[in-house]
Amino acid sequence: MLFKQNFTAIGDNLALSAIVALIPILYFFWAMAFKRMKGHVAGLTTLGVALVTAILAFKMPAGMAVMSATQGAVYGILPIGWIIITSVFLYKLTVKTGQFDIIRNSVLSITEDRRIQALLIAFSFGAFLEGAAGFGAPVAISAALLVGLGFNPLYAAGLCLIANTAPVAFGAIGIPITAVEGPTGIPAMEISKMVGRQLPFLSAFIPFYLIVIMAGFKKAMEILPAVLVSGVSFALTQYIASNFLGPELPDVLSALVSLFAMVIFLKFWQPKTIYRFPAEQEMAATVAVKTSTSPQHYTSGQVFRAWSPFLVLTGSISLWGIPTFKLALTGHYEGTNGILKAINSLGNALTFAPEVPFLNNKVINTDGTPIEAVYKLEILGSAGTAILLAAIVTKFIVAISWKNWMVTFGELLNELKYPILTIGSVVGFAYVTNAAGMSTTLAMALAKTGAVLFPFFSPILGWLGVFITGSDTSANLLFGNLQKITATSIGMDPVLAVAANSSGGVAGKMISPQSIAVACAAVGLAGKESNLFRFTIKHSIFLVVLVGIITFLQNTVLTWMIP
Repeated sequence: MLFKQNFTAIGDNLALSAIVALIPILYFFWAMAFKRMKGHVAGLTTLGVALVTAILAFKMPAGMAVMSATQGAVYGILPIGWIIITSVFLYKLTVKTGQFDIIRNSVLSITEDRRIQALLIAFSFGAFLEGAAGFGAPVAISAALLVGLGFNPLYAAGLCLIANTAPVAFGAIGIPITAVEGPTGIPAMEISKMVGRQLPFLSAFIPFYLIVIMAGFKKAMEILPAVLVSGVSFALTQYIASNFLGPELPDVLSALVSLFAMVIFLKFWQPKTIYRFPAEQEMAATVAVKTSTSPQHYTSGQVFRAWSPFLVLTGSISLWGIPTFKLALTGHYEGTNGILKAINSLGNALTFAPEVPFLNNKVINTDGTPIEAVYKLEILGSAGTAILLAAIVTKFIVAISWKNWMVTFGELLNELKYPILTIGSVVGFAYVTNAAGMSTTLAMALAKTGAVLFPFFSPILGWLGVFITGSDTSANLLFGNLQKITATSIGMDPVLAVAANSSGGVAGKMISPQSIAVACAAVGLAGKESNLFRFTIKHSIFLVVLVGIITFLQNTVLTWMIP
C-alpha cells in the first residue's frame, strides 16, 4: 500500500486543510501554556492528537502513521536523548567529586555579578557549544553550569534557551546552512552571507535583551559596556566569518572572540554595584563576612583540573564535528589515511540504518518520488558519544572509582526517564506531521500570503518548522525549497527567502518541545516543562517578529544587503 501526500485533504481546500493541520500544534500550546501538563503527558497526548489527525483528516494509513511515530521516537533517543544523558552526566561527575565548587569559585573570581555570569556562560560559552555540537548539548551544559553557580533552575534554563537564539543558524559546524544547499541548489556560501547579514542584528541585541529579562532595563543599563563588548564582538565576528569564511566557523569564532573579549574587558572594568538575585540580597552581608574571614584560594593547577572535563568536552565535540572525521565515525570515509580508515571500520560496525517497516518508500511526494524512511542509528558518530568519551576521561581527571562512576550514571538514567519519554514522544509527533504532509500544508498556506506580506511571513515559516522539528537543519530541509519556489514566483530574491527560513528558525528553538524537554532535564525540572514554555513563548514570538521586519525591509528598502 502506498500513501500519496495530499496537501488539500480537507474539501480540496488549502486553507481548511491548514486549519486542521494546526490542531496538534494548537493542542500542544494549550496543554503547555494553559493546562500546564507535565511534559511527558503533553508530549504523549499531542502525539495521539497528531496520529488521529493524520489518519482521519489526511487519510494516512494507520500503520504508516504509527511507524512514522516510532521513527521519530528512535531519533528522539539517539542522538538527542543520548546527548542529554551524557551532557548532564559529565556535569554530575564534577559536582559529585567537588570539582564544581572550584569552577564556581573561578567564575566568581572573574565576576560575582549574576548578569555578567549569564553573558559569559549562557551567551558566549553556550554559543561555542552550539557551534561545535548543536542539538541539545549547549542548553543542557550551560544551564547546568548556571544552576551550579546558584541560578534559579527555571531562569537558568530559560536564559540559556533565549541566549541560544544567536548561534542556532550556524550550529554544529554550519550544518543548517550546508544542508539546505542540496534541496534548493543555492550555494551554501550565498546563504551563509545572507544569514550573516540578518542574524548579527539579533546577536548584538540578545545580550541586552537577556539582562533586561533577568534584571530589568535599569539594571541592564548599569552594565551596558559589558553588554556591548559581549554582543558587538560576537555580531561583528559572526558577520565577518559568515561572509568571508563560510557557514562552518561563525559560531565557534564568534563565541571565542566574545568570551575572550569579555574576560579581558572585565580585568579593567567591573560594575559599580554587584547584582545578585533577591533571595541572595538577604544573605549578602553574611556571605561577605564569611568570605572575608575564610577566603577560598585555589592554585591555577586546581582550577585547570576542575575545568579540564569541559576542556576535554570542547575538544571531543570539536573533533566529532570535523567533516572528514565525521564521515569516518559514521562509516562513510573513502580516503587513504590509516587512522581514519581504522575509525571508519569501527564507525561502520556501529552505524545502523534499518528500514522502517510498512513506511520506507511507501509515502509518495506530490512529485511522485517515494520518501525513504530508516531508523538512523549512528552510535559512534553521535555527539553524545563524544561527550561520553569526555566523561570517561573525566573519571581519571577527578579520580572517581568506576563503581561510583557507574552509580552516578545509573542515578541519572532514573532521573531522566520522563524527560527522555517526553523527547521521544514530541519527535514522534514531528515525524507524523511531516509524513502525513501536515507540515507542508501549513507552509503552503503561509506561502499564499502574497508578494507584499510573504517576506515578513517567510521567517515565521522557518520558526514554525523549528517548533515542529526542533532543528534548524530539519526546518531548512523541510521548507527550504518551498521558500525558494514561492520567492521566485512573487519576485523576491530566493537567497533572502531561504536565509530567512534559517534566521527565523532560531527564534523557534526556545519553544520547540524537544528543546523545552532538554532544558528541563538538564536543570532537574522534569515535569515542569509547561512553566518553561510559558516563560519562553512571548520572547520567541517577539524575536521572530523582529526577524520578519528585518527580512521585509531587506526585500523592500535594504535590497543592497542581499549578496
